[in-house]
Amino acid sequence: MSENGAPAGTGASGHPLAGARPALRFDIALPDLGGRRALVTGGNSGLGFETALRLAAAGAEVTITARSRQKGVDAASRLRALLQAAPDARGAGRAGEIRLASLDLADLRSIERFADDYSAAGHPLDLLVNNAGVMAVPRRTLTDDGFELQFGTNHLGHFAITGRLMPLLLRADAPRVVTLSSGAHWAGRLDFDDLQREHRYNAWAAYGQSKLANLVFAKEFARRSGALGWQITSVAAHPGFSRTNLQSSGPNLGRARPRRMLDRVTALPGFAQSAAEGALPALFAATTPDALGGDYFGPSGLLELSGLPGFAHVAKRAENERAARRLWAVSEELTGVLFPRD
Repeated sequence: MSENGAPAGTGASGHPLAGARPALRFDIALPDLGGRRALVTGGNSGLGFETALRLAAAGAEVTITARSRQKGVDAASRLRALLQAAPDARGAGRAGEIRLASLDLADLRSIERFADDYSAAGHPLDLLVNNAGVMAVPRRTLTDDGFELQFGTNHLGHFAITGRLMPLLLRADAPRVVTLSSGAHWAGRLDFDDLQREHRYNAWAAYGQSKLANLVFAKEFARRSGALGWQITSVAAHPGFSRTNLQSSGPNLGRARPRRMLDRVTALPGFAQSAAEGALPALFAATTPDALGGDYFGPSGLLELSGLPGFAHVAKRAENERAARRLWAVSEELTGVLFPRD
């Protein structure tokens, strides 16, 4: 780690997939993950795709989830092709396997089916990356279970999948859960009188609430893990300002004429970073041996928009333990998923 909390970076030649991928401005080295199992939600595109690629390149067996079966199949094929193009990506041995599973985080029945299928073999789960999400949906939209789409997908969906996979996490030697938040959590408010935004809906306010909930969940999970002896390291990360399909998919949901404002902003030279660079904080959070429960990582550059991963700033309301306990209780009630009590 450098003085500002960021890890020492490597040049493009240090990337384990150099030659198979565009050069990065900065990078980090991952440890050997051979023999470890990882699950990345939303691994078919953007940050999730890049996270899965690097974890597998380091030797982990990685399962990616996708809502669309065909998009998942296409992503898995691209991941395998990239890994085959750099067979010695780890420096020793071969890359880990890529597996695919269907999962819709906006549907509690889909979450239950996935968890049952994934848990059938009983293998320990070493790493869960709660990555999938939706952003700034222009009109109030509901999940299959009647939750506001952003709160339901980004927070409740990941709360439920984490809870259902707890038996597998508890079987691992050093399990870790990484939950993706956002700089937008600074603008978020947990409105317990209107969590589903029935009375007043604003796309960005709803997104900010969901990302604040992600961070509050990660920190409360860490507190409970310590108090109850789960020995699961719960950390959070945010990608800064990264070029992914998130900028167009959410804001254009339901629109007849797509808007490209965010796409144009992310295209400005030096203002945003690639998805591969945006995945670095999550990768660092997932693999650094120095992480402590409740840590929050993000880019260390100006305004945490880009740069090598380091410790990220946390809004004061994300540290409110009373609100965290209330959110946890409400989330268990809404999802019907109960975490261990001891």
